Amino acid sequence: MLWDVVRADERLAEWLKELEENDEEAPGRPRAWLPGAEELPDVLQDLAVPYEDVNDLVALRRTLMDDEEATALLGRCVRGLVRDMGKIGKGLRLRPLPLESGSLGRYFPVYVLVAALPYVRAYHRERGIPEDISRRTLADVGRGLVLHRRRYGVGGLVAPGWFSLHFHGELFQLGRLQFQRTRLGGREGVALAAAGLALRPGEHCLDLHIPDYAGPLTPEACDRSLALAREFFPRHFPTERHTAACCHSWLLDPQLKRYLPADSNIVRFQERFHITCGNSEPKDGLPLRFVFGDPDLPVETLPRRTRLERAVGDHLRAGEHWYSGHGWFRFTPSGEG
Repeated sequence: MLWDVVRADERLAEWLKELEENDEEAPGRPRAWLPGAEELPDVLQDLAVPYEDVNDLVALRRTLMDDEEATALLGRCVRGLVRDMGKIGKGLRLRPLPLESGSLGRYFPVYVLVAALPYVRAYHRERGIPEDISRRTLADVGRGLVLHRRRYGVGGLVAPGWFSLHFHGELFQLGRLQFQRTRLGGREGVALAAAGLALRPGEHCLDLHIPDYAGPLTPEACDRSLALAREFFPRHFPTERHTAACCHSWLLDPQLKRYLPADSNIVRFQERFHITCGNSEPKDGLPLRFVFGDPDLPVETLPRRTRLERAVGDHLRAGEHWYSGHGWFRFTPSGEG
């Protein structure tokens, strides 16, 4: 039933076909190995997997290993994920399997990430990345399971493609913020060139991300993260010169200033950036997902417990929309300031 449900989705069926066609057959290709049932709980706890999910993942391990099609897909996903480790934009982006695929389908991306652990940890060691940064970066997986249960009421991993970045050496947690090694897109490249920075589309930059459940977004916490990043990237990625930091988020929608005081953490975060809202397509689902946990919640049912909840809900109830803001600022690595 699992694979009947998966193959019934045309996009997933095409993805499975591409995975099979691109899978390397050369000797010495990376192997997909899962810890045994005795060791698996320790590995899951290192990834901050919630306790309520641990027993299910351990129990389903046998089901996965007894399913020839599942183990074959596990191997293809792991090889796609760890191939070209650390190269920007080269890793496989995992896909979520349908909720109807059952617990094995919902948890399947977690097994892929667990099997990829030895490869990403080896890459971190080669780069000299401190163990505590490696651990906190990869432990973000636990947040993905919390968000899945919060939204759907059952175990699984939300947005597995996002966590692919962590396990491909492209994203790191440094204090309150996450930093993604990426390249300038056309929009940012044009804006930065106009501002006098000698950067063009395709050159290195850092994308900032603001994870849930990581404490208040205070100016002090952001300053600390940026200070860590200024030391981290020149040391561990010396051939990449990052002189700009970008952010693409509904938190950069300038409309928030209509509802939040000037000294609020979100407004002060916005003021770090040169912001544009060039995308005219509404992104109402983003604040619904990140503030209330579900992008499909009816607007009339949204609670008004906090200032941010009131801002998001009242704005939508008034018939208006939220947009994704795009911002940048100059990023000066340590020693260049």
